[in-house]
Formats: sequence, C-alpha cells, structure tokens
Amino acid sequence: MRTAILASGRGSNLQALITTCQSGNLPIEIVAVGSDLPGAGALMMAEEAGIPARVFPISNYQHRQAQEEDILIWMQNNEVELLLLAGYMRVLSPYCMSQIHFPVLNIHPSLLPAFPGLHAQRQALEYGVKVSGCTVHFVDEGLDSGPIILQEAVPVLSEDTEESLSQRILAVEHRLYSDAVRLLALGKVERTGRRVHILQQEELG
Repeated sequence: MRTAILASGRGSNLQALITTCQSGNLPIEIVAVGSDLPGAGALMMAEEAGIPARVFPISNYQHRQAQEEDILIWMQNNEVELLLLAGYMRVLSPYCMSQIHFPVLNIHPSLLPAFPGLHAQRQALEYGVKVSGCTVHFVDEGLDSGPIILQEAVPVLSEDTEESLSQRILAVEHRLYSDAVRLLALGKVERTGRRVHILQQEELG
C-alpha cells in the first residue's frame, strides 16, 4: 500500500515504521512524509531514509481548509492508499476526512476512550489509574474517537512521572503501530460500524 505519514514532532513512531519497512516486515511503501512544523524531527528522519518530505506550515495559508486542500492534493499526486498519523498534532477537519477515501490510522498513548487529546499520560497520572497503554484506531471526524484496531496495556507504577510513563508507552507504540498497519495491509482488518474484527487465516478464504 502506498502510504503517506503526517507527523509534527521528533518522529519516533515514523522511525519505527521506516525501520520495520526496511526489515521487510511491513508490506507498505512509505512514499511521502508531511509535517505542519518546518523544524520537525520527522522531516529529517524522512530525508535520511530517502523519503520525499513536504512541510505545510499553517502560517503559509489563509485558513485551515486551504492547508488541508494542499495536503489532499499532495496525497493525490503521490497516489496514496493509506494515511498514517504519527504524532500529528492537528485534528483533520470533517471537510478533510470527507475527501479521503482510503484508511486513515492514528496511534494514541492511552487506552481509548480514556484520556483523548493532548497529554494523555499526564491525564492518566492525575486521574490515578493503575493501567494505561496505547491504542491504534481508525481516524474519524472526532478527537481520538474512531474505531479501535489494537490496544495494549502498560502498568502505571507508583513512582511514575509523566516522562517515565510516556517512555514505557512509547516503546509499546513502536511495535503496536506496525502490527496494526501490517494487519490492515494484509487484508486482515474487517470493520463494521465501530466494531473492528481481526481476521484469522481460516476466515480469509
């Protein structure tokens, strides 16, 4: 699957996906990387991997829809079949989502629907939960509200800080995102409404 990735930050999930692709364990082709931030580490990672990268700074556009229209054209020109959000800090608008006719996936550092949005690890610690984790989900028009593909729990330790919990969750994210993308690319993800079923070999027919 021809895949584009949008990222805003340092790009650790992007790097994990690139590494898994390079090892031959992920049946996708990352054809383009985009970011809304000119200095994002993800752009440098893409460059080092020889993947074309593009910046869409919101300050360059008169309004949000103009930026999203540019992103849509960029994906169309790259014949994208799958979009992955990897630390992309902007919510795609209902207009943008209505124009995308292929899967869009995101990974979030909590066990959704708990603690959507920013600073999920801080939210988990402040709430006092004993278990957190991460979730790979389809993106819809809401905030971290799309149907869940995979989740994995990470214990919250009594001595955890936001940073230490974030690091332990991130290590799981790197593996879980690739697992979910692999299942999707192999046709093993079946979605009916909000329910996502992972097909077993005997169900693939």
